[in-house]
Amino acid sequence: MTSTSTSTSASAVKISITASHDGGNISLPANTSPAVITLTGPRAATCTVSLEIRPDVYTPLENIAHMQYFSFRSFVSGLHPQGIKILTVRYVLENAHAVSYPEAWPGSTVCYSSASLDARHDDQWKRNLSTKYSDGKLIWTHVHTLNGSTFFSYYPPYTYQRHLRLIADCSAAAATPSLAEYDPIVQSLGQSLEGREIECISIGNGPLVAWIIHRQHPGETMAEFFAEGLLHRLLKIHPSSPSDDVAQRILTQYRLHILPCMCPDGAARGHLRTNSVGSNLNREWAAVRDDYPAPSPSRSPEVLAVLNRMDETGCDFFLDVHGDEELPHVFLSGAEKTPRWGERMERLHGRFVGCFCRADADVQREIGYPPPESEEKAWRYRNVATNQVSNRFDCLGVTLEMPFKDCATNPDPERGFGPCRAKRLGESLLEALDGMSPFLRAEGEFWSAFLEEDAYVEPTDNYKEEGFVMLKKRFYSDVRPHDN
Repeated sequence: MTSTSTSTSASAVKISITASHDGGNISLPANTSPAVITLTGPRAATCTVSLEIRPDVYTPLENIAHMQYFSFRSFVSGLHPQGIKILTVRYVLENAHAVSYPEAWPGSTVCYSSASLDARHDDQWKRNLSTKYSDGKLIWTHVHTLNGSTFFSYYPPYTYQRHLRLIADCSAAAATPSLAEYDPIVQSLGQSLEGREIECISIGNGPLVAWIIHRQHPGETMAEFFAEGLLHRLLKIHPSSPSDDVAQRILTQYRLHILPCMCPDGAARGHLRTNSVGSNLNREWAAVRDDYPAPSPSRSPEVLAVLNRMDETGCDFFLDVHGDEELPHVFLSGAEKTPRWGERMERLHGRFVGCFCRADADVQREIGYPPPESEEKAWRYRNVATNQVSNRFDCLGVTLEMPFKDCATNPDPERGFGPCRAKRLGESLLEALDGMSPFLRAEGEFWSAFLEEDAYVEPTDNYKEEGFVMLKKRFYSDVRPHDN
């Protein structure tokens, strides 16, 4: 996709747009003419580039073709010290009004970086503070002063190549003698519909079984940054210190099974929420309609493989790691009002939230998804991973959400809640797990030992101001609520 310029005696400035990197997503609107580059001075020019987000494959269960995630490369050439030195580009997402969560655009800021997508450059991602949502379009302006690439993304991409590097690093770490006593295993539980492995890293010799899965929704790339931080610390990959007492304790308390990416096909395609055939994996953990068996080998082999393995190992703790488009907070959502939810589960949930808040200052307890109004309504979502696993194994099941927006708990407008913070949050999970191990299968009123700040707090999605009411109530990040 190329848009070319007007030329001057000094240079011919060009700008081209591509989404050819794995996980890329963008297209030019049909019948779009090349952008016209207009001189605004002897050394400056400007143009407008119109773009559209490509939708995911249609999702029959939800009657929608999801879309919101975008990631593309803008390449500028022809800037010259004796010619045009500055090109100011107005980028316009023309179909922003048609995305899955248009109400999430206000307050969002586009991420950009002129570095590579390599892990060494995670700290180079910044936020474009000119981003605005107006007349159904997402618009931002960027000043290009150098020839070369600038990547723009809804959230920084975590590419499949980087995923493969992570798996390779975990395999190398698993072979080191220092971890041998914890029986580290890197294995594939099966393959996706496009033939990508569903890798699982298992480690630890403790009596408790913990399952931690990431990136069921492939466009929520912060989830795999979280996984990288967790795995690097747990397996001592590039350790920041020679000893880590908390990590050592975790490995004697738990047998952990960690999946860094549940939806590799959707991740490679640049999808927001679905795999290659349009399945939203976080609605595939049980059948909720007679005409829609789930999980199934034809629609959701990723979930089927993981659930079959979980049935073999059991589960004492489950965490499903996600990102949320609208709420500018890190928060935790439980299996409230499902059949197994009771005082024990409520106390465990409160304790886990409290432990995570103490471990990482980005975590908070007040803002999140409000629980469904009734047990009946909650059980309509038994196909959601946290609800299904929590009830299947009578264990604490939690969904972790990180923001696409800046994190209002600790604002950083220039960088937002970026890859480095997501990785740090993954590292911090170990402190939270350490605080949970004595209680996950404890009997009696074990919560009498809990701190007052570990009490369960029912979350609200009112994050703006007193009296604010969401335009539509959502559960478990649904695009539209059940009406009956």
